[in-house]
Amino acid sequence: MAKVPTADTRKPYGGPVRSLVIAVDVGTTFSGVSYAILEPGEIPKIHGVTRFPGQEHVAGNTKIPSILYYDKHGNMTSAGAEADNASIAAQAEDEGWIKVELFKLRLRPRMMQLNMNGMRFSPLPKKKTAVHVFGDFLGYMFQCTKKFVTDTHANGAALWNVVEHNTQFVLSHPNGWEGPQQSKMRKAAIFGGLIPDTNAGKARIWFVTEGEASLHACVLNGLADDVLSSPSQHGFLIADAGGGTLDISSYAIRSTDPLVIEEVAPPDCIFAGSVFVSRRARQFLEEKLKNSKYGTADSLDHITRKFDETTKRLFRDMKDLAFIHFGSPLDKDPSVGIRNGQLKLLGAEVANLFEPSVDAAVRAIKAQIDASKGMIRSVFLVGGYAASPWLFGQLKERLAPYRVIVSRPDSQTSKAVADGAVGFFCDHHVSARMSKFMYGVEYLRDFEPSNPDHVSRRDRLCELPSGPRLLADAFDCILARSVKVKESTVFTRKYSTELTSLSLLSLFEVEVWCFRGGNKIPLWIDRQSDSFSTLCIVQADLSVLSGSAAPKVGKNGKQYWTIVFSVEIHFGLTEFKARIKWVDGGNTK
Repeated sequence: MAKVPTADTRKPYGGPVRSLVIAVDVGTTFSGVSYAILEPGEIPKIHGVTRFPGQEHVAGNTKIPSILYYDKHGNMTSAGAEADNASIAAQAEDEGWIKVELFKLRLRPRMMQLNMNGMRFSPLPKKKTAVHVFGDFLGYMFQCTKKFVTDTHANGAALWNVVEHNTQFVLSHPNGWEGPQQSKMRKAAIFGGLIPDTNAGKARIWFVTEGEASLHACVLNGLADDVLSSPSQHGFLIADAGGGTLDISSYAIRSTDPLVIEEVAPPDCIFAGSVFVSRRARQFLEEKLKNSKYGTADSLDHITRKFDETTKRLFRDMKDLAFIHFGSPLDKDPSVGIRNGQLKLLGAEVANLFEPSVDAAVRAIKAQIDASKGMIRSVFLVGGYAASPWLFGQLKERLAPYRVIVSRPDSQTSKAVADGAVGFFCDHHVSARMSKFMYGVEYLRDFEPSNPDHVSRRDRLCELPSGPRLLADAFDCILARSVKVKESTVFTRKYSTELTSLSLLSLFEVEVWCFRGGNKIPLWIDRQSDSFSTLCIVQADLSVLSGSAAPKVGKNGKQYWTIVFSVEIHFGLTEFKARIKWVDGGNTK
């Protein structure tokens, strides 16, 4: 099969001036940064930040731990690799610093339930929210990137001065994050000093799902070459297995020149990352060692950490014994299986720690294969957790009956998201996405006295000045679930409203609703139900219409005005955009 050289899929930068794009991948457990200097007319070269403070001794390490320390007053004292060494841990203990980790999971949507297995998040520092912590970490990574670019590129400082105020940022997030999470991340970027709090500043932040960023990384690395060289009816699935989430996205190639890719099933996101294996290990060890001198909190933390660093990463066969090397030859307690500083575990015990996340991954991938109506023939496993031989082996074995081939690209998969996020910004291969949920707005439905459902809602009845009796809370579906949406598609709905006072025009609001309860269109919006949430509120100042709106007389002689407007929504982008349109004096506003 002829291979398509990857360069053919890359596009030259079309902007007018030299610029810089920085992609920051804040992961649950590890984070990384990639960037590209954008030269007009040239294909951008993607670089990774490979030197961070605290790990200068590790050549080419592209990831730092997602951890920070704060002092008692809420000031950040250290972050990343610097925060992960013994001397900082000792200082933190002496000075009462607060360690913050797993902060990304605090931003999750309310709908995404998180089973922490009895473990609690450690408290945040005084007067700090999850957005502040996220912002501090983004700011730290931005400063590391600035130093790296100015140190490693010829005339780096001069280059930075030219591009600094026009730098574009791409922030990646799990497939399950939505508008509210994107706006929290944008606030964090302002707090961290990446952009100013202006409209122009906010426009320099772009969002991409981790699944789509991983797709672009696969294209960049030539991993998908065999898939790309034969566009067919067959789709492929990318499973990005990270510290916190498993992000699953399914695609099909529609053309290879230019490369056009479409989503073929609504993307999925589950909490089945490697951190949950570690959490279960901590719980298991606590029970196993409770009657041993190694059952103290400090010992358990240390042994769990060693499990994380080696045992978890190397485990591959249930029939073999597994060992956690944590101490010196003097450490022993035969009653719990500790000899020569190592704790012996049965392969089945370790497999049990993985099982819930493996099982959840298999079920989510099977659901995606079904949703794509059997188009998916290959699964690419990427992300830091993809390196686990056990996860990889289990997925291959359990998905074999579905006639899909599971493959794991080369070792560069752990920084796939940051590289792919730059690729997303520059090359933009995905032309259509599948709607994950159902979206719509509220409208007033004609009241039917003969309909028992309507009668039971009589308390929501309202009467328009022109006479009709209507029920509030009716749901008007603008976009159903699992619909293919191209980036250029705009969904428009026309509405009218009657106002008894023109002063109500000064701030007009329309709430866009998201319904997660399946494929059947609901008749009514249930504000108490977990299936409904607000996607966004679109506001417009319609006071300009007060001069041109003609008054009418209602059924009881009361004056009213009819306002006609449209709600326009762009769903096909990686970030929703919505606006209100109206006509004023013949001009569309």
